[in-house]
Amino acid sequence: MRSRIAFGIIGFAFVLCALFLFPPIVLEVALVLLCGLAAWEITVPTGLVRDRDVAVLCMLVAVGFGWNATSGMQLSAYRDVFALGLLLIAVVGLFAVLLRRHDVMHFHQVVCGLFSAVLLPYLLLALMRIFQMEKGQYLVLLPLLAAWGSDTFAYFAGRFFGKHKLAPVISPKKTVEGAVGGVLGGVVCVLIFTVILDMTLGFALPYWAAAVLGAVGAAIGQIGDLSFSVIKRQTGIKDYGNIFPGHGGVLDRFDSVIFVAPVVELVLRAAGVS
Repeated sequence: MRSRIAFGIIGFAFVLCALFLFPPIVLEVALVLLCGLAAWEITVPTGLVRDRDVAVLCMLVAVGFGWNATSGMQLSAYRDVFALGLLLIAVVGLFAVLLRRHDVMHFHQVVCGLFSAVLLPYLLLALMRIFQMEKGQYLVLLPLLAAWGSDTFAYFAGRFFGKHKLAPVISPKKTVEGAVGGVLGGVVCVLIFTVILDMTLGFALPYWAAAVLGAVGAAIGQIGDLSFSVIKRQTGIKDYGNIFPGHGGVLDRFDSVIFVAPVVELVLRAAGVS
């Protein structure tokens, strides 16, 4: 627990430094690497993709999509062409391997490969797209607060008040009381942050909208957490990796963020933020 808390503090300190002290390329490179690691974790440790060539292909395509989302590539006239090329490489490459090794490889590995190489990076890169918005270095904290704030409140609410199991097979330690505490915590975190933004930067997000965003984000974040826990249960692994001491792999730490970040991006774009 101590290592988990210590690394959590260090990790959040790095996020703040990457947002407000380091040049933007630092955060962008970090997110590109996270895309590649996430693609690897969903394919190899789980055993969902048993062909290492396929796993490497998926990881490289995921990194390519991450790089294509950086601010430098946004200025390129070939950005859309590059994205289409990556998609074709993923689809054609995966089916080419399927045709060659159809006796040992099955279609579900192609689907898992496409999920890891294309869909998973797209969801995770919502963080980068928010970061590239006006005042994005502040706005990108919204999904992190909604997801991680909810996780923290859910943990303590479940520890002190938890009596009814939420999903005893998928995640035995989670409780209904913890889930409710997590939603309330998400509302509190996002509301406080919105008030700070309003007072310091004049960011005019209505407080009711912030409360809804916190509640919805926290609820969807818990769905994301449970969804990736289902995959671990079904594949018989404890963690997706060990890159983050006390936290596991990328998908162990960012499972809720992967679901929350696109929701926050959608809300911000609907509100006219760009």
